[in-house]
Amino acid sequence: MNRQSSNQVIRQVKRCLPICLFTFLPFSVSAQQLLTLDSCRAMALRNNKQMSVARVKQEVAANLRKSARTKYLPHVSAMGGYVWTSKEISILSDDQKQSLSNLGSNLASGIGQEAGKAMGQLPQGVWQTLGTMGITPEALQQQMGATLGQMGQIGNGFGQRIVDAFHTDTRNMFAGAVMVTQPVFMGGAIVAMNKMADIGEQLAANSAEARRQLTLYNIDQAYWQVVSLRHKQKLAQGYLDLVKKLDGDVQKMIQEGVATRSEGLSVSVKVNEAEMALTKVDDGLVLSKMLLCQLCGLPVNEKVVLADEESDNLGITEIHPEVDMELVKQSRPELKQLQNMVDMSRQLTNILKAGNLPMVALTGGYAVSNPNLFNSFERKLSGVWNVGVLVRVPIWNWGDVAYKVRASKGATAIANLEMAEAREKIELQVNQSAFRVDEANKKLTMAQTSVLKADENLRTANLGFREGVISSTVVMEAQTAWLQAQSQKIDAEIEVKLSQVNLQKALGTLE
Repeated sequence: MNRQSSNQVIRQVKRCLPICLFTFLPFSVSAQQLLTLDSCRAMALRNNKQMSVARVKQEVAANLRKSARTKYLPHVSAMGGYVWTSKEISILSDDQKQSLSNLGSNLASGIGQEAGKAMGQLPQGVWQTLGTMGITPEALQQQMGATLGQMGQIGNGFGQRIVDAFHTDTRNMFAGAVMVTQPVFMGGAIVAMNKMADIGEQLAANSAEARRQLTLYNIDQAYWQVVSLRHKQKLAQGYLDLVKKLDGDVQKMIQEGVATRSEGLSVSVKVNEAEMALTKVDDGLVLSKMLLCQLCGLPVNEKVVLADEESDNLGITEIHPEVDMELVKQSRPELKQLQNMVDMSRQLTNILKAGNLPMVALTGGYAVSNPNLFNSFERKLSGVWNVGVLVRVPIWNWGDVAYKVRASKGATAIANLEMAEAREKIELQVNQSAFRVDEANKKLTMAQTSVLKADENLRTANLGFREGVISSTVVMEAQTAWLQAQSQKIDAEIEVKLSQVNLQKALGTLE
C-alpha cells in the first residue's frame, strides 16, 4: 500500500486547492468581479439608501437654515380682492333722500304759506294803495305762486344733486394693497430660531457621520464573514480530502485483511460528516456573499471574489490601544447628536420666553380701492401710502408661557441626563472593545500554537498508522483535532479583525 507522511498530505492539500481553483480561473472567475475591502466600502457608501437619506437631510437642514436667515429681512406681500354685494352702502336714509329730492317744493310750499299769512295781515289801507297801482291780491298771489313754483323746481334739482352726490355705488368693490413688514424686536425669537437652524444643520451632519460609520461597520462585518467562510470552505475541502484518502487506505487494508469492516464503516461515517460540513459552509458562503452584494448595492446574485479569500495571511496587526475618553467624546457622532439635542432644547426655551416679551415691527405699504373715499365717493381706482409701527405687549396669559418654559427646561434636563448616561455607556463600550482586542490577540497566539501541535499530532498519527502501530480511530481523532485547531485559527484571525473594527467604531475613528 502506497502511503505518505502527514506533513506531505497537508502540504499537498494546501498546494492542490489553490492550483485547482486557478486551473479553472479562465472559465469560472473570469466573469467574477474582484473586490477589495476599500472597494466594498466605497460602493456601500455610494449606494446605501440610508446614506442617500442622510445627504438629503443635510440639504433640508441647509435650506431651513437659509430660511431662518430671511426672518431678519423685511417681507413684502401683496393682496387684492373683489366683492359684489346685493345692496350698496347708503349714507342717507330713505326719508332724508325723499326730503332732499323735494327740497324746493317743500321750501316753496313753506314760503307760500308764510306769504299768505303775511298778506292776510296787511292793513286795508295798504291794499287800497296797492290797488291804485294796479296790484290786486289775486294778481299778487298768482305772481307769487309762479315764482315759488320756479324756486321749487330749482330747489328740487339742487336736492336731487345732493342725493346723487351721496350715492356710493358700493355693490362692486375692488381693493388691493402692498405691505412691507420689518421686524425690529421679536423678544429674541428670531435669534433663537436661527441658532436652532444652525444646530439642526450640525445635527444632520452628525447623523450622516453616524450613518457613514455604521455603514462601514456593517460592510466590514459582512466582508470578513465572507473571508472567514471562504477559508473554512477550503479547510472543509482539505479535511474531506484527508478523510477520503484515509477511507481509501482503510478499504485497501480491509481487502488485504489487516483492517476490519467496522473500521471502514467508521471512516465512511467521517467522510459523510465532512461532506455535510462542506455543504453547510458552501451554503453559508453563498448567503454571506448575497448580504455583501446587497450592502454594496450590487445584484444579490452577482459573482464576486474578495481579495482576501485566497490569502493565507490576512495581514493581522496586533494593536494595543490607549483609550482617551476626551478624544472619544469629541469623535463619537452619537454624543455630538445628543449635545445638539440639548442645545436645541435650550433655544426652544428662549423662543418660548419671547412669548412674554414685547414685539416691535415697522410696517409700510400702498393701498388702493375702487370706489375710494379720498375725494368723496369716486368710481375710480385710487390709493394712499402708509407707514406705521406695530407694537405687541403681552399683559396677561394666565401663566401659559411660564408653564411652557418650565416644561421646556424639564426637557433640557432630560436631554442632559440622557447624554450623561450615553457617555457612561460609551466609556464602557470603549473599554470593553479594547479588552476584546487584547483577548483576540491572545486567542490568535494560542490558536497558532494549537495549529502547530495539531500538525505534529496528525503527522505522528499518520506515521504510526503507516507503520501499523496506530489504528484508524486514532488517525481520525488526530484529523478532527487538526480540523478544530485550523478552524479556531481562522476564527481567531477574523475575531482580531472584527475586534479592531469594533474598537474603531467605539472610538468614533472608523474611516
